[in-house]
Amino acid sequence: MSEITCFKAYDIRGQLGTQLDEDIAYRIARAFAQWLKPDRIVLGGDVRDTSEALKAALANGLRDEGVNVLDLGLVGTEEVYFATFHLGVEGGIEVTASHNPIDYNGLKLVREGSRPISADSGLVEIRALAEAHVYELVDGRDPSVPADQRGSYERVSTREAYIQHLLGYIEPANFTPLKLLVNAGNGTAGPAIDALEAAFKQLKLPVELIKICHEPDGRFPNGIPNPILVENRSLTSNAVLEHKADMGIAWDGDFDRCFLFDEQGRFIEGYYIVGLLAEAFLQKEPGARIVHDPRLVWNTVEQVEENGGVAVQTKAGHAFIKDRMRQEDAAYGGEMSAHHYFRNFAYCDSGMIPWLLVAELLCVKGKPMSELVDERIARFPSSGEINLTVSDAPAVLDAIEGRYAPDALEVDHTDGVSICFADWRFNLRASNTEPVIRLNVESRGDQALMERETARLVEVIGGL
Repeated sequence: MSEITCFKAYDIRGQLGTQLDEDIAYRIARAFAQWLKPDRIVLGGDVRDTSEALKAALANGLRDEGVNVLDLGLVGTEEVYFATFHLGVEGGIEVTASHNPIDYNGLKLVREGSRPISADSGLVEIRALAEAHVYELVDGRDPSVPADQRGSYERVSTREAYIQHLLGYIEPANFTPLKLLVNAGNGTAGPAIDALEAAFKQLKLPVELIKICHEPDGRFPNGIPNPILVENRSLTSNAVLEHKADMGIAWDGDFDRCFLFDEQGRFIEGYYIVGLLAEAFLQKEPGARIVHDPRLVWNTVEQVEENGGVAVQTKAGHAFIKDRMRQEDAAYGGEMSAHHYFRNFAYCDSGMIPWLLVAELLCVKGKPMSELVDERIARFPSSGEINLTVSDAPAVLDAIEGRYAPDALEVDHTDGVSICFADWRFNLRASNTEPVIRLNVESRGDQALMERETARLVEVIGGL
């Protein structure tokens, strides 16, 4: 058996040459086909220099298992999700390393209906099959497979249908003049933005897009697109101010996450965007159920309930969010990590739907972005996620619960431990992949209290 080390909890990612190459991609494709037994699979790839070759290896592996391949070309992850459910095929693969370093690449796999495939729903079995078989390839394919038994290969595009789907989330009549600064980070978002811009013009939407770092470029001349890192935000922030934009939007490499900036160039934490999107959905679908994670909750719950919705809490992570949304028939699910999920998008996450909804909300409210979020930040100031390295995460969680729980109003174990008091609360959870615990603290309208309790928790954890 030949060990393959690029399998993670939710996807496949690895360093090129050592953990992932064309041979490994071929083996994974055949294993995926053996496990899923599909008729048709859609393939897409991001802008990285190695994505096209890895995609070709996947296509060969799938075809050698008799699978018919539909190649979408250069697309974001959510375009693979869309094509999978729109075309009614049995699965899809996106070649992407998203925001990982330039010497990495990876694969995101879904099955029919764009349902996720993760460690507890197929990845372990796919890895075992891939490790169990090594193939002698000639020109990238297995010569022992007769030509008439191979699957077909076809280039297709679903972008026009995808753009029309995106436009279904907004009401064009609601839009007033808006100037938006868009930063594709030289990733895969640029072509999709161009297609949306063309649709805006057709609809006569009064939306102007100012584009920076727009052209897809696998060398990433402006750095790896990862706006969640503080050092990567100034380019967008400064451009918002320079162009006097109403809002700034930046994406990661495969654009399944978007990050928003107000008209003052300030980065808006994902937590407060969840509340805005919940409000936007509830204006369109009164009484809808909204799923959220337990890290920071008070702002989301209040905005959902004030707008007549039902807030539902579940464990963080895309597999948990998507599963709970299906159970609840929820219209929207949001995580503070800037992953946003939509029922009408097969419960998948999208980096395009969120900013369209927030842009529409700005027009409906007639208020600048800063005013919308400042109200919420003042009501529920939060620490943002703080990562702390520890040697024994379970022991730290137990110790903190033992110290804080006796005086708490509520203790919740949905994900790690959440401990609530009258005026402040915190969530502490262990990372699945590294010796780190993640801390989030919020208060009811008291910035100083939030900062004081955050500092105290960090000090206590550091002393354990």
